[in-house]
Amino acid sequence: MTGLRLYVRPMSAENVARDAVFYSRRGGGPFYCWFFEEDLGRWKGSRMHVCDFALGDLSLACWRTVPIALQVRLNEHYME
Repeated sequence: MTGLRLYVRPMSAENVARDAVFYSRRGGGPFYCWFFEEDLGRWKGSRMHVCDFALGDLSLACWRTVPIALQVRLNEHYME
């Protein structure tokens, strides 16, 4: 996907698991927080305001460390 960036908090960057939290932003668009909702059995995204966090607290995530189910969900969310 063009212009999509994924972020994680540095403490979870090495320990990416199903319960990890990811953040995404495409181009100059809004930020989204992604987390696995156990009750629903799927990844859920929630739009965030920039004032809710400091971008400096996040590091870029490598696409291959993103769980497959979240990759699918991101593809659905950011349809081109």
